Amino acid sequence: MGMVIEGEHDGGCHCGAVRYHAKVPASATVRRCNCSICAMKGVLMIDVPLENLRVTRGEDVIALYTFNTHQAKHHFCPKCGIHVFHQTRSDPDKYGLNAATIDGISPYDFAEVPVFDGVNHPGDTGVSRYAGTMRFDTASPD
Repeated sequence: MGMVIEGEHDGGCHCGAVRYHAKVPASATVRRCNCSICAMKGVLMIDVPLENLRVTRGEDVIALYTFNTHQAKHHFCPKCGIHVFHQTRSDPDKYGLNAATIDGISPYDFAEVPVFDGVNHPGDTGVSRYAGTMRFDTASPD
């Protein structure tokens, strides 16, 4: 939190087979989610309107994974396995862009990240809430 992420960014997976260009709106925030798949992936997500994300390389190779309700569509590189983005279940007009795939951004750039309560998903409960906050404290040099 506190880091400016608004603007135009390029990014992609680890091996480079999938690349994209994204326009991140001023309203964008970084968050995590504690649902089963997000907890396992451990990604930081930035919401981007569908029309603001364009795959520039690898549209023919990017793989899709869905489960449970099959509403969320998780896109990843089948070569290196990196989750690049997903069309969210809570807001299908947006992609949750993996912040770590943006060129020049590290997930460790964010000291505090709110965690969305995906275990109790608003699509199931009718209530959107947060489960807590994850913090990253930089180690002091010895």
